Amino acid sequence: MRIVLVMLAAALGAFAQKVTIEFDQAVDFSKFKTFAIRAGELNSKNPALNSELVKKQIDADIERGLTARGLEITTGKSDLNVRYHFGSARKMELESYPAGWRGWGTRVVRVPYTEGTLVLDLRDPTTRSLVWRAIASEEKSDGAKIEGKLDAMVRKSLEKYPPKPK
Repeated sequence: MRIVLVMLAAALGAFAQKVTIEFDQAVDFSKFKTFAIRAGELNSKNPALNSELVKKQIDADIERGLTARGLEITTGKSDLNVRYHFGSARKMELESYPAGWRGWGTRVVRVPYTEGTLVLDLRDPTTRSLVWRAIASEEKSDGAKIEGKLDAMVRKSLEKYPPKPK
């Protein structure tokens, strides 16, 4: 039984935050000086992740991250419009490990977890096109623990702005 608990703890600890960035390589990001947060959408069945407080937290994290990158927030006309979507879903992963007499068998355990995904879009309002996108995902055993990782999800995403030309 102790082996099962150790394996289960190792499986849950293996979940890590992932951040993926996409951007339009033809865009000159140095021309963007101001931004405005235009829309934020929360889509979660977990009430801890689907509240006005979570939305305010994400807005504040985006504002802090982009101002640290040299952009200025505005409520009027802006060089960049920020839109984001945050959602969570319960998922199940199968873990297998040797079990039985002399390891001649396999034990399969279902490990439930919650995956939270934040999609952060930066759009150029003059062309109405997407110029930069970050997709950050976090996996935790409990959905409420994802709320504590929102700051890191936004911070790690915005660390990669502006993108380096390839």
